Formats: sequence, structure tokens, C-alpha cells
Amino acid sequence: MQDARVRSVAAVSLWAVVLTVLLPGLILQSQGVHLSAALALQGVVVVHAGGALARVLTASRVRFVALGFWVFAYIWLGLAALAMLATDTYPWSYRTGETTALGAVALVELGLLAYSAGTALAARREHARADTAPPGFLERFLARRIAPWRLLALCGLALGLAAVLIAGQPGRLGAYFTSRQAITEAGGEDASMRSLLSWSLSVPAFWALLGLLRVPRRPGGDRWLRAVRWLLLPVLLALNVVVNNPISKPRFWAGMVLLTLLFSVPRLCRLRAFRATAAALLAALLFVFPYSDYFRYSDREDFAVVSLADQFTGNGDYDAFQQVQTGVDYAHDNGFSPQNVLGPPLFMVPRSVWPGKPSDTGISLAEYAGYDFHNLSAPLWIESYLWAGPFAVVLVFCLLGVLGRRVDDIRHRLRESPGALAALLVPAFAFYQMVFLRGSLLAIAGPLSLLVAVPLLITSPIARASRFRSSAMPTASPRHASIPGTGGHP
Repeated sequence: MQDARVRSVAAVSLWAVVLTVLLPGLILQSQGVHLSAALALQGVVVVHAGGALARVLTASRVRFVALGFWVFAYIWLGLAALAMLATDTYPWSYRTGETTALGAVALVELGLLAYSAGTALAARREHARADTAPPGFLERFLARRIAPWRLLALCGLALGLAAVLIAGQPGRLGAYFTSRQAITEAGGEDASMRSLLSWSLSVPAFWALLGLLRVPRRPGGDRWLRAVRWLLLPVLLALNVVVNNPISKPRFWAGMVLLTLLFSVPRLCRLRAFRATAAALLAALLFVFPYSDYFRYSDREDFAVVSLADQFTGNGDYDAFQQVQTGVDYAHDNGFSPQNVLGPPLFMVPRSVWPGKPSDTGISLAEYAGYDFHNLSAPLWIESYLWAGPFAVVLVFCLLGVLGRRVDDIRHRLRESPGALAALLVPAFAFYQMVFLRGSLLAIAGPLSLLVAVPLLITSPIARASRFRSSAMPTASPRHASIPGTGGHP
């Protein structure tokens, strides 16, 4: 026990040095530093986010949600913001004053403090929780089990949609291997509808494949269902390669699909494998992600490798901190809009029915800054700030911290429960969380709703799911197959 504790301290110290000293130092030494109060406070943000990420990478439990949150905070609002403030260089043309920059950094740190406080509150409750305490709503929700016949129906739906939508797509199958720009332009005036149809195919195809990989075996048999599984797995794998590849889909989504499928392998959910994979993910986001939009446009620029600081300050993918600054100025000139909180949950209501429906925050900020292009982010920090100021930021991130910690703890308790919704939904949300945090909420409300709704449709409460398996909890590490009674993984 003592040796394990020493190794843990050593690991935390090593990661803390890498994340709070070496990487920030690499950025600061690459160019001349523009000293300011905002830069000094940004150092606090980097230490806070880097220290929290180090704890996640060395924790005694697998914490998917915490990993997703702190990776985004560390890279997009930690290192990227540090590079921008140090060089006074930003991806877009809009500029703010020193006061606004300081306020934006303070706003980011306020959100991180609130999230940490929420996590601490949830952890304290978890430690005080009795083993005999009845499960709450969230635990009952995540304990839902995959219902095999619903899963087969989803597989049929995904294949049916593929047959119709791929054939109706201009360019058909080849269109999915050209570029996102080509697909959008091919949609013409129906681009929005085509985007909706595209997500209606991509999300069910993803969940159908993941469901086949995670459904537990049934002690009984059902050999014909096993044959169906062997037939469907390669077909759905090929379908996902077509509709969920990083050429035709946003990189965040394609990455979420790949990582969630990767962590569907039970061995990779073990602590040591999780730590190694999480470290590889961090390295990939720092050194590979900036170049992964090569296939986004039809006219591709020459591939050029630049420093991290140049990527952070010149690549619009890292505009999160600049958008926070823009939002602070926007709120100063236009005030807060509490009614905008209704926009994301009611995203399906058409504007013809709701004339005063809130606009996309990213678009509003782009118009305020005078940009000709509107496809910009609106991080949750500024989105919540525009609702009701610092109070909304504290409330939103405290609740997010509580929810994230509880979800990670519940997934840990259900890790030996085969086919539980937690095994599917928690990793998927944890990695898609980066899109959720980057925003804007109105823009991602549709895909996020599908991401959560589809697995609900293929799962049943435990009492109903128990018809397909023994109600006794397994005493050994469970094996998985796509259909109860079909045997384990090959």
C-alpha cells in the first residue's frame, strides 16, 4: 500500500511538472512575451486546469467525464489563451482592451472554481453514501440495460436509412470521402435539411454498432441471434466508416465515435490502460488535432508544421478564449438575456411559431465583431455569462461539476454490470463534452439530443431487461456479445 501511494505521488508530480511548467514554458519561450495582468492571472488558470488534469490522469478510478472537461479547459482555455495573451495575437481580427482581457480570464477561472467546487460536493456525498442506500434517479437511469430486440430494430433502421440517404446524396458513396465543404455545397438550398438527415443516419449507425459490441451474453443460447450478430457487425462497421469518418464529419464527432468504440473494449476501461490511452489522447489533441482538418475543404492548402504557439494564435479552431473576450464586450454593450436559456432546449421549435426565438450565440458574437463568417464557437463560459452574468456561470459550472462527478462514480459502480447504459453513454458524452463546452449550445442541441435519445430507445429499465438475463450480478468479469445468449467476443 505504501509503495502504491509513493508511485501515485510521483506520477502526480511528474504530470504536474509537464502540464504546468514544461508545456506552458514551451509556449512562452517561442515568441516575445507581452506582460499584462491578464497574462499573470492566466497563469493561475493554466496551473488550475493542469493540476486538475494531472489528478485525473493519476486517479485511482477511471473518470471519463472529468477527463473530457479538464482536457478542454487545459488546451482551449489554458494553453491557447496563454499563447494569445503572451503574444497579443488572436485567430480573428476583433480586438479588446486590457480590462476586457482580464475580465475574460477571471470569467474562465470563475467557471473552473465553480466546477471544482461542484466536484468536491459530489465527492463528499459519495464518500458519505452508505452501501445499502437505494439507487437514485440518475443511477437507475444509467443502470438501464440494452434490450436486444430494440437493438435489432435500430440496426434495421440504420441500414434502411443508409440505403435511402446514401443513394439520395449527390455523389452517393463517394461524397462521404471528398470533403465537408463539397457535401455542404452539393446540398444547395436544402443544406440544413441534408445536415439533419446526415445526423439522423450517423447517430443511429454509431449506436447500432456500439450496442452490438456491448450487449451481454445470455446464459441460455439463441444461436440464430448469434448468427445475426456476425452478419450485422461487419456491415455496421463498414457503414460507420462511410458516414462517421473525419472527412465528411466534424473532427470532434469522428473522434468521439472512435474513442467510444475504443473504450467499448472492457480491458481498455481498466485503470492502467485508461491512463495510457488518456495520455495518448492528450498528445494527439496537442500535436495532431491542429492538422486533422486537412480534408475539411476541397481546395487544400500545403501541409505545414508550425509551433504550438503559432497554432493556438493563428488557427480558428482555438478561438474559444477570443470568443469569451468578445462576449464580455457584447454583454457590456447589450446587457444580459435570461430568455436565451430557452433556446437550446427548445431548438426544435421553428421560428415561424416562435418569432422571438434566440439566435445562435456564436452567430450573434460574429455579427457583433463584424465578421463576414459566422461559424464560430461560443464556449459555455460566455454562453452562461450572457444569460445572467457571473451568477449564471457559477450555477451552471457548479451543477456541471456535481453531475460529472456523480456520473463518473455511477459508471464505476456499474462497471461490472454488462449491457448497462452507463457503459455506452458515459464515454460518449464525456468525449462529446468537448463540443458541448466549445459551443454554441443551439448549434449542437440537435446532435446532442440524438446522442442521448437513441441509446434510451434501445435500453430498458432493469426490471424489464432482466427478462433477457439472470437477475443475479456476475461474480466474475463479464464477457460481452452483441445479443444475450450469443457468447462473448470472438
